[in-house]
Amino acid sequence: MLAEKLLLNVLITIAPVLLSSTLMDNNRKFKSPYLCGCLQSIAAITCMLFSYANYGFHWDLRYVPLVLAILYGGPVAGGIVLSSIIGTRLILGGGTMVFGLTNSVLTALIPFLFYKHFWRYSPNKRVVLTMLVGFWSLTLCFLSLSIFRYLEGNFFKLDFNIPDLLLVGLIQTLALGLAAKLNEGIVERNKMKKEIQRAEKLNTLGELAASIAHEVRNPLTVVKGFLQLMQQEESGKNYQYLSLVLNELARAELIISDYLNFAKPQFEKIEKFSLKEVLAEVVILMEPLAAKQGVQLESELESITLTLVTDRNQFKQALVNLIKNGIEATPEGGKVTVHSKSDNHHATVKIADTGKGMTEEQLARIGTLFYTTKDKGTGLGTSVSLKIIETMHGKVSYHSVLGVGTEVTMLLPIGKKQQLLYNENAS
Repeated sequence: MLAEKLLLNVLITIAPVLLSSTLMDNNRKFKSPYLCGCLQSIAAITCMLFSYANYGFHWDLRYVPLVLAILYGGPVAGGIVLSSIIGTRLILGGGTMVFGLTNSVLTALIPFLFYKHFWRYSPNKRVVLTMLVGFWSLTLCFLSLSIFRYLEGNFFKLDFNIPDLLLVGLIQTLALGLAAKLNEGIVERNKMKKEIQRAEKLNTLGELAASIAHEVRNPLTVVKGFLQLMQQEESGKNYQYLSLVLNELARAELIISDYLNFAKPQFEKIEKFSLKEVLAEVVILMEPLAAKQGVQLESELESITLTLVTDRNQFKQALVNLIKNGIEATPEGGKVTVHSKSDNHHATVKIADTGKGMTEEQLARIGTLFYTTKDKGTGLGTSVSLKIIETMHGKVSYHSVLGVGTEVTMLLPIGKKQQLLYNENAS
């Protein structure tokens, strides 16, 4: 009877995860902690209604929706579920009501405390942590049972079935693990969907930018050539005007080159070079800009010599753009630090600043053409940098806290020369 009730509870706890996934796929407005809280509250209440009463307690999986709501839905969703459990327990009443209320509050305490740190872990670790929180709730339940029996004077009377209690613990742990795994699948699917949409947008913009830039460059080249001839023959007042026009044309050509580079970075000379050497060169190159902005630029480079195989100039350009973004986002008196470290297969470069930081909405739009958080700029430099690192088969990730700063992490492959050459020739 106990096993049947608990297995029914398992199905009840899984239902909100599947339902919320369906609703979120069909309509974005359903991505709300209130929806998560309501669905998990219904699951928790249903579990309590289909509980197994024995040893003076009601045995069910009400804490599974509670833990899931707090960790995956947030404090608001968790608060809704906790309130629902407390309200339902007060209505049910009984001699062990105080124990039930105490267990509910203490069970919610741990996930509430480390909710903010929960998403810093990998998906598999998040599943394990969710199951560990389940052990915490089981410990509270068994402790409450022991205290209750002690108060009744039956503490030393073993008239309860130990395998039944172990079964409760096993099924609750499995239910938490299964539900957490389903949640992680939904999270991963949403990330993949966003990445696919972003890639499609960037590909479309890249093709459009390349076609427009290519068509504009041809007449600009002709105009620039005739203006240079006119300048050679001009010695009067118009010479100065022609110089200004040529300078602006050169700037327009540079912008067009950036658009073409965004569409398809040209890796003209692939070579082996030291990562530490290039990082040191870029830091020295950017020090005058940092000094001008009143920002301290520091480097903490790994002593081990790492060799990358790619276009040195393109990689330097990506580094310059990203470090420049950090310097310009940092107020006077702040600091930008460049770190590097490695393992057997990858080199990691981190650029951390103490600037104004970004919101989640701003982070989601990083790399989008024409998007920038600066007062002046097109956002093209960041887009080009991300495209260069992507062409190198590397990855770039952002972590930012509003009012604290931003950290850009580049994961770069080591020893990918033949693969890179193959991709370049194939394209």
